[in-house]
Amino acid sequence: MASPVEGASSVEAQEMRLHFEVSQFLYKEMDLVDRRSLGEWLDLLTDDIRYFVPLMLNVPFRKWDEETSRPQTDTAWMDEGKKTLEQRVKQLMTGVHWAEEPVSRICHLVSNVLVKSASAGTDVGSEAEVTSRFLIYRNRVRNEASIIVGWRDDLLRKTEEGWKLAKRTAYINQSTLLDKNITTFF
Repeated sequence: MASPVEGASSVEAQEMRLHFEVSQFLYKEMDLVDRRSLGEWLDLLTDDIRYFVPLMLNVPFRKWDEETSRPQTDTAWMDEGKKTLEQRVKQLMTGVHWAEEPVSRICHLVSNVLVKSASAGTDVGSEAEVTSRFLIYRNRVRNEASIIVGWRDDLLRKTEEGWKLAKRTAYINQSTLLDKNITTFF
């Protein structure tokens, strides 16, 4: 059986490689979150990360551009930098976080990975704008279950250690969060 890259132009081969690397990064990232390896997850973030989860607003048809809250201006589910993300992780890992006692069982599914634009391919210093869809299943105690669905717009940056997340905006497809709290990452 022929390799998918076989017969592809060098540009197509580079695009396939980029898509593969980016997809693997996103899958690995959520696997770390699901396994509660949050210290390792933090290592996948750049020091200048911007992590934003806006509120979704119910707006008239002609005002779609006003459907979400704005970063560093309006209320949001999360509007974080690296230090506050580290504090969230530290709090979760104490073992006495009230919203995580008993601990939740969480599973992230990531799909529809699309590289929207990229600079310099897969070399160190490259950046890639990526969009993807997510589904998060969460179960607590015996009968608490929830599903959160949405999409993410990410900026990934290639470093000496590999790809890192430099910016994420995660959109939850609910104007009213039906879960009791948010103790996971998107």
